[in-house]
Amino acid sequence: MSTPDTPDTPDTPNTPGTPGTPGTPDSGELEALRARIAALEAEAATKRPRAPRHRMRSFLAALLIVLGCVLAPLGILAAWTADEVGDTDRYVATVAPLASDPDVQAAVAGRVTDAVMEHIDLKALLEGVAPDQRPLLEKALGRLGDSLEGAVRSFVNDKAQEVVASDAFETVWTDANRAIHTALVRALTGSGDGAVEIKNDTVTLDLAPVIERVKQRLVESGLSVASKIPEVHTDFTVLKADDIGKVKTGFRLLQLMGFWLPVLAVLLAVGGVLLSRHRRRSLIAAALGFAVAALVLGIVLTVFRTVYLNALPDTVSQAAASSVYDALIRLLRTTIRMVIVLGVVLALAAWLSGPGRWATVTRQMWHSGISATRTTADRVGLRTGPVGPFVARYRVWITWILVGAAVLTYVLWSYPTGWVVLGLALALLFALAVMEFLAEEKAPEKTQEKVPEKT
Repeated sequence: MSTPDTPDTPDTPNTPGTPGTPGTPDSGELEALRARIAALEAEAATKRPRAPRHRMRSFLAALLIVLGCVLAPLGILAAWTADEVGDTDRYVATVAPLASDPDVQAAVAGRVTDAVMEHIDLKALLEGVAPDQRPLLEKALGRLGDSLEGAVRSFVNDKAQEVVASDAFETVWTDANRAIHTALVRALTGSGDGAVEIKNDTVTLDLAPVIERVKQRLVESGLSVASKIPEVHTDFTVLKADDIGKVKTGFRLLQLMGFWLPVLAVLLAVGGVLLSRHRRRSLIAAALGFAVAALVLGIVLTVFRTVYLNALPDTVSQAAASSVYDALIRLLRTTIRMVIVLGVVLALAAWLSGPGRWATVTRQMWHSGISATRTTADRVGLRTGPVGPFVARYRVWITWILVGAAVLTYVLWSYPTGWVVLGLALALLFALAVMEFLAEEKAPEKTQEKVPEKT
């Protein structure tokens, strides 16, 4: 007799909450998890009292960076004071091109013309000329009519323009500015006499040598009455600074700290970066802070230029004064641009080396491009030979050597500009790309095993 078939009972599903079922931690694992959580909580509790210490460390780091950024403009000014104002040869090389500046030449010619015209007796001009010289003089002056003074002034101004456009004036200008530098330093450190004087906080140049040359030109051109002009001393304003005596202490201080103040600013920023918990972020902040500080100094110089020119008396040529001002601060502006470019380059380098998303994507694109170039070179048969493995082995050392060479070149450069910094950065980038290209290891080729032929 056959028994009826019993229906198959379905297997009991493994619910997540049932002990012993797959995927569910047993009691031992639960205890281990609880112990781990307790250990983490205890560790966190022990770290909480150190939070004030971290805050103090971060505060000190930020304070050092801020102090460095504040001292950066003063350091730039101190370096400029030591290099430009404290170095006679450097100063003369800076202002020497002004002898060929049209605005300066026009201002000097106008001042000389005024001085000469004050000593010419227009009424006795033609009477005192010998009869044989009158035709030459009348030809030179043209039709005088009622505008005798205007004709003579124009004639004198033309001769003055010829003198200031000659090589002789460049020599006079260079020699005079060498004396100007000495007088300016004496004005800030003491007192002195000579052709260049400090009167009412104004640095003036005696144009007597130029007037003598103009007198010779006038006599040679037929205006013999010019030979009767006595020795004339007239001043040409080169620089005006209110209360020069009051800035003596500041000048001496900046001159003494021309080297140490920039170094102190950099050391403070470096100390802040090293003390910070997030050094990469602090480096970016310090680099950009220096760049912004230099930019603010550049803006101040531009604003001060307008204030300085507006404060000049009406007797001073605005165009010539602006040319002199721009020439004097040319090195200062170059240093400002260099600091701005250097700060941006350092901040960009620190950002690209960080773990940020876009920085990582940029590095991946960099490596992908080099790998693609290396693959193309392998296809056409270019091989690095033993150089590739050597570079790959000492890649870190070579990287630091290249960075050190770029830094050393920058430090030893006499007066680096923004273009110099940018060129060094691009050269370093190219050298690193070549190193990565040589150190790129070729992927091993997959070898296929030979299948034994069936007999």
